[in-house]
This record gives sequence, C-alpha cells and structure tokens, in this order.
Amino acid sequence: MTYGITRAEALELVCSTFKSVHLINHSLASEAVLRATARRLGTDQEKWGLAGLLHDLDSESQPDLATHTSETVAILKEKGVDSEIVEAIRLHNLTAWPGERRTTSFHYALAAGETITGLIVAAALVIPEKKLAAVKAKSVQKRFKEKAFARGADRETIAECEHAGIPLAEFCQLSLAAMQEIAGEIGL
Repeated sequence: MTYGITRAEALELVCSTFKSVHLINHSLASEAVLRATARRLGTDQEKWGLAGLLHDLDSESQPDLATHTSETVAILKEKGVDSEIVEAIRLHNLTAWPGERRTTSFHYALAAGETITGLIVAAALVIPEKKLAAVKAKSVQKRFKEKAFARGADRETIAECEHAGIPLAEFCQLSLAAMQEIAGEIGL
C-alpha cells in the first residue's frame, strides 16, 4: 500500500526539518508506539507509524498550540500524503482546531501515543540508570497518577487510548515495550 510518502522519505523530512535531537527522538518514539498500537489493534502499522513519525513536523516553527499542526498539514497535503494520516496528525492537537474532535481509533491512538512518550521518557530520566530498560510498566502507571510529574504529558489525552480500544494499563505496557525496542536509537 502506498501513502504518498515512504518511511525513508518521512524520516529524511523529520531529520532535515528539526534542529532538535529531542524532537527527532520524540518522533521516532511516537512512531514505535503507533506501530505497536496498530499491531495490537490489527490495523495498518505502516500508516500509523508514519503518522507517529510525522505528527510534529512544525513544532519548532509553530510552537504555539494555537497554530501547531497547521504547517504540518499544509506540507503533507502538498506532498500528497494519505488523507487519513494528515487528518490524524491534524487532530492530535485540538487546540489549533476549535470545535473539532477526534472520532476514530487512529485519531485517539496518535494523540495518546505521542503524549505517553513524554511520560515514559520522564520516568526513565528520574531513575539512577536513566535508561528505558530499567523502567517498569507499573512505574509508568504510578507516574501517570502523579499529576505534578511530567506535567506536559496530558493525562486525559493519554487516557484516550481507551477510546481506541486499549485499557490504560495495557497501553502503558505496550508503549514502554515499543520504546524499549528502539532505546539505543533514541539514546535511552
């Protein structure tokens, strides 16, 4: 199946767009979580992975949530990227699209999946090893309940995994395992 962009082209676009290694790593982590989520739900891993990889393309140029995703949507439409990927990316930031809402498991999974990566990274960085391999799913779940921990990881958005059909505890485990598989690639 073709999506208007290959994984290699998407990765090149991410790497050439971002100055921040952190944002490249976040994109790779989001891709891994989305692929694992798609696998769990029996849907298209390539499509969902591309959405995870490309979702924040304009986060350096459009850091204000009121406009974030607008430039990404324009870039991806111009490149002829699959409309379902573009729509999921657009709706992962509802602040920029007042009155819109997520309606599909793909929408919910991208929003929850890209958000949980921040919680998982934070959970790794507060332990002595500072490695994903040392993080346990139960500690991610515990940190989820601590509202002051990793405040940027919106708990309501992460909990939208349940609208996609995956219970929160399982989503924490699945996301952590996906990120652990690429830990070397993302420096954790």
